[in-house]
Amino acid sequence: MVIKTDELPAAAPADSAREHGSQAGGKGRPSAAEPPSVMLLNGDCSETLKKEEGTAESPRENGLDEGEPGDETTGQEVIVIQDTGFSVKILAPGIEPFSLQVSPQEMVQEIHQVLMDREDTCHRTCFSLHLDGNMLDHFSELRSVEGLQEGSVLRVVEEPYTVREARIHVRHVRDLLKSLDPSDAFNGVDCNSLSFLSVFTDGDLGDSGKRKKGLEMDPIDCTPPEYILPGSRERPLCPLQPQNRDWKPLQCLKVLTMSGWNPPPGNRKMHGDLMYLFVITAEDRQVSITASTRGFYLNQSTAYHFNPKPASPRFLSHSLVELLNQISPTFKKNFAVLQKKRVQRHPFERIATPFQVYSWTAPQAEHAMDCVRAEDAYTSRLGYEEHIPGQTRDWNEELQTTRELPRKNLPERLLRERAIFKVHSDFTAAATRGAMAVIDGNVMAINPSEETKMQMFIWNNIFFSLGFDVRDHYKDFGGDVAAYVAPTNDLNGVRTYNAVDVEGLYTLGTVVVDYRGYRVTAQSIIPGILERDQEQSVIYGSIDFGKTVVSHPRYLELLERTSRPLKILGHRVLNDRDEEVELCSSVECKGIIGNDGRHYILDLLRTFPPDLNFLPVPGEELPEECTRAGFPRAHRHKLCCLRQELVDAFVEHRYLLFMKLAALQLMQQKASKVETPTSLENGGPPSAEAESEDSIGPEAGSEEEGSSVSGLAKVKELAETIASDDGTDPRSREVIRNACKAVGSISSTAFDIRFNPDIFSPGVRFPESCQDEVRDQKQLLKDAAAFLLSCQIPGLVKDCTEHAVLPMDGATLAEVMRQRGINMRYLGKVLDLVLRSPARDQLDHIYKIGIGELITRSAKHIFKTYLQGVELSGLSAAISHFLNCFLSSYPNPVAHLPADELLSKKRNKKRKNRPPGTADNTAWAVMTPQELWKNICQEAKNYFDFTLECDSVDQAVETYGLQKITLLREISLKTGIQILLKEYSFDSRHKPAFTEEDVLNIFPVVKHVNPKASDAFHFFQSGQAKVQQGFLKEGCELINEALNLFNNVYGAMHVEICACLRLLARLHYIMGDYAEALSNQQKAVLMSERVMGIEHPNTIQEYMHLALYCFASSQLSTALSLLYRARYLMLLVFGEDHPEMALLDNNIGLVLHGVMEYDLSLRFLENALAVTTKYHGPKALKVALSHHLVARVYESKAEFRSALQHEKEGYTIYKTQLGEDHEKTRESSEYLKCLTQQAVALQRTMNEIYRNGSSANIPPLKFTAPSMASVLEQLNVINGILFIPLSQKDLENLKAEVARRHQLQEASRNRDTVATDPEPARTLEDMDFPQTAKEDPSLSLQG
Repeated sequence: MVIKTDELPAAAPADSAREHGSQAGGKGRPSAAEPPSVMLLNGDCSETLKKEEGTAESPRENGLDEGEPGDETTGQEVIVIQDTGFSVKILAPGIEPFSLQVSPQEMVQEIHQVLMDREDTCHRTCFSLHLDGNMLDHFSELRSVEGLQEGSVLRVVEEPYTVREARIHVRHVRDLLKSLDPSDAFNGVDCNSLSFLSVFTDGDLGDSGKRKKGLEMDPIDCTPPEYILPGSRERPLCPLQPQNRDWKPLQCLKVLTMSGWNPPPGNRKMHGDLMYLFVITAEDRQVSITASTRGFYLNQSTAYHFNPKPASPRFLSHSLVELLNQISPTFKKNFAVLQKKRVQRHPFERIATPFQVYSWTAPQAEHAMDCVRAEDAYTSRLGYEEHIPGQTRDWNEELQTTRELPRKNLPERLLRERAIFKVHSDFTAAATRGAMAVIDGNVMAINPSEETKMQMFIWNNIFFSLGFDVRDHYKDFGGDVAAYVAPTNDLNGVRTYNAVDVEGLYTLGTVVVDYRGYRVTAQSIIPGILERDQEQSVIYGSIDFGKTVVSHPRYLELLERTSRPLKILGHRVLNDRDEEVELCSSVECKGIIGNDGRHYILDLLRTFPPDLNFLPVPGEELPEECTRAGFPRAHRHKLCCLRQELVDAFVEHRYLLFMKLAALQLMQQKASKVETPTSLENGGPPSAEAESEDSIGPEAGSEEEGSSVSGLAKVKELAETIASDDGTDPRSREVIRNACKAVGSISSTAFDIRFNPDIFSPGVRFPESCQDEVRDQKQLLKDAAAFLLSCQIPGLVKDCTEHAVLPMDGATLAEVMRQRGINMRYLGKVLDLVLRSPARDQLDHIYKIGIGELITRSAKHIFKTYLQGVELSGLSAAISHFLNCFLSSYPNPVAHLPADELLSKKRNKKRKNRPPGTADNTAWAVMTPQELWKNICQEAKNYFDFTLECDSVDQAVETYGLQKITLLREISLKTGIQILLKEYSFDSRHKPAFTEEDVLNIFPVVKHVNPKASDAFHFFQSGQAKVQQGFLKEGCELINEALNLFNNVYGAMHVEICACLRLLARLHYIMGDYAEALSNQQKAVLMSERVMGIEHPNTIQEYMHLALYCFASSQLSTALSLLYRARYLMLLVFGEDHPEMALLDNNIGLVLHGVMEYDLSLRFLENALAVTTKYHGPKALKVALSHHLVARVYESKAEFRSALQHEKEGYTIYKTQLGEDHEKTRESSEYLKCLTQQAVALQRTMNEIYRNGSSANIPPLKFTAPSMASVLEQLNVINGILFIPLSQKDLENLKAEVARRHQLQEASRNRDTVATDPEPARTLEDMDFPQTAKEDPSLSLQG
């Protein structure tokens, strides 16, 4: 297998020094800093270790079959791979020797890391490893250490401390003491986040050995809490974050803090004193501790008296933990228990995530004393400054150097991608912290004399600017509004250019942070830019939106390389002296050569062409589709661009059209050899275009894989025929030219569509010679705007109607829209189309989510300006007042003005002459619910062009069927509010729902670049393709491979790894390996909770999968509690009326049926039946299946009449949909007969009893509980897993079958072999996992 997870050195050598310190310092983001597998050694890194032994097994070429990506590099990769692991013995002072599995590519530092994490050696930080008396270098790889082999003995040798090492030691001890404390996750610091899976599984799922296997008939308490049952109206908030037993922390110490006597005076320094600590033990003993070069000991100082002499007991210990064990029995006992619990937790619960995830609710927490936290708050410690020579990091240099790393072969690319990802996640954390400091007023501006809006800041080598229009830069574009959106547009540009990844072209590190109503852009600093004037530095582009424009040959050459993938057209513009200047980007994209000689581009806010639907241009007519929908509409700013996804979809659509046109003309030519080509040229294209426009509309409209794949297959054939004709036949060239002209291609010999981003840009002028080109470009832009309205939006609504996508909340709806290139400003149009759709009822959930999103987005716009007028001391009062106006039924909430509790009598008189800036600060307090809702409706009309029929929250809830708790979640996530976890009485008319104590925090909302692991992603896609063709084994290997590479680049935690684990689990399940499926799915759930959020729709899906695998492994009560958790989360996030709820309730009902809880089971199954009937129509096959499931429960209850009734309904649907002879219809008919016989038998028995009284001779009735196998079979059917080998024999057959297919495929390397054999495709057709985890969480489950 390619490259073990922990093979690569920790990153570029420049990085490694920094990384060591960070880990030595405990919380140093192990997720990406060093290979994750080391972290997992004592947890569950079984795969990587298992793999080490098996590494040599297969020099198979990466499992790539048909010329898949990655083939070309296979040669050199295989060589890297064959190093197998070995084990060494570790001798540490005071404990038994133990052996450790290592791999030759690991660094010595990684063994340090493992020892600092192990239960029995975790208290050591300052040590070195010796082999045969020689000290090993921290940063050397194990394979380069002479004499290190299987069975070598490594001795742990304690080293003398320095101040730095002593601080690292104290920080590490503090981290060990806090290791089970969730407060960092609730406070959103150090990349900690929450996970609650262990609460519902009672520990680890893998050890089902601990439990009794014969769980089937054990009494299980199945009754869920009232609020989870179907039909319950109650939506409590507290169960969202259940109390975890381990969180009630064991108190080891009361206080551990730096002493006020620091730093040691000179005479004590010369005795080796490094620093002093102050400790209060759990027994209330106050002691002062000296950290010296030789270790830790008690001194005789007190709070007010300095006496550095050693106190008794005169015990010098190399580790602080050992010293505390000596002086406090409670510490000794509790610390041991704490470490045992710490190592028992799943590693995925404690590894840091690459980007911070914030929680919108948190319980009331005590604020404990913490010296390290206090110190961090007042130093600019970011990442690892104190461990790096030279203190602050040069972000720009790091970001650009990682881009310059070599990328010729796989190991180099992995190293490069990993370094890029690591620096990006560190930069994002630093920028977020800096942006908050800027808004909180803790950073001095570089232009302090200017007014606040115009200030700029530099902190920690990052440049910060606020989203206001300073110096009227955006005057023609919409002023402040334009200045607010420009940073996100710019960030999208940076993302795009980074993804194209052209060597020699550099972008700035960019992060956009929204915090407390302000938008802050954080950028890395181009070397030398601060010393010179901007006018001198810009050598490409324009600094005044097109008046003065300059160009540069090197920039043109670099940007030319990006123009094809980004579909940008090189063009000429006129500058103020009427000279023609050639550009290959929009005019305001600037090129600056830094002092480091690199070519930077910045201000990429108009990388993509403008969206004409929102840019009225005098004298320009839009196509009819647009005018019919009421466009163009003036937007608040003129920076509306089309999304990259839309540009790509449009070009794809045009390509299909181009091929159809060409084919049509070729066919016409063949048909009429007599006709002259000229008549064709004049008459051909327009009619052909019209015809094919019609025929292609619906096909391209659903830009989903299915339809376009068949289209593309045809197109490929056409392309070949055209290519084979080309050159020989002038008429076919004519055909191509006509087709090119018809679709607006810029070349007349081949299909090539590009956009000029400067068209319709105010202030940009084009030379006379280009007028034709400009006219064509204008037409192309109009066509693209029409394409969005006539293809993409209807395509989205069609996919929603067919449930091909299943958004569950605002974020997933936005995601689905953006994938299709539909900007959020079209939300009103999407909702209009939903309302007019013939299948309006089946789109009910989309309509509700859309309305909720519309309301919360409008509220967010208002909240942003509302917050800008609030001073820091009034923040919680202002936010709680806003929430009351937004969500509470209380008619007139009153805002509590801040600081009243602190005003003394004397100050009151002086308040008249407050500084003028603060006079307005209470304006927020006069807002009323009526006014807020009026503004929300106005905002919805102005921004989204949608009319809301409500003037209060209660009316909105009533009219649109929304839930207040859902609105609260959406607004909190969008604005970064964190509220107290408690039950809110939204509907009370006597008191407001929120008080200022309920608002706990406000977090930043951060947008940043997400660097990708390209090789891993190719493997993942090839694996998916294999699986879909039915080659499970090969697919499984490729996806395992992808998992390794993902781990290599991202560390252990990432959304894409989550998707990978989910697919692996599903494959293992299908191949009958339930234990492996459970283990992978457990990781997927933990990771989804940690990286996406505990109630994210994706997490809900993962819980459902895990429940299925638990059921298959006979862990019934666990399966039920997981399903109940999923149902609770779904009720909170959306409510009951959602197509996915039907699937969930079917699952719950089936499991309850299996444990013979028939009445409870019926409640869920009948709810599922109702929801399925609503969303799929009464005639759908899913409804028939639902009827059958209900019938089975009635049969078990011996209520045969109801059973027959439901089964008949199902039978009728099968008969009408599939015909008499289909196996489903026949099965249903058999079952009906069987039910009838049972009913007759029962009736006979009853009659017998009536006749003969109690003496009747009754044959025993056979009421059997359903067998687990039959329940599992039904579970698999509803979850879309169509083919499960249950017996060993089936498994053998499957393997033989796979082998046979493989040979077939080898024999004829032709895709047709797979196509002609429909069987494998059907077994797994529904394993269409989202391409990345984010893409669409809902596709995965639809069978």
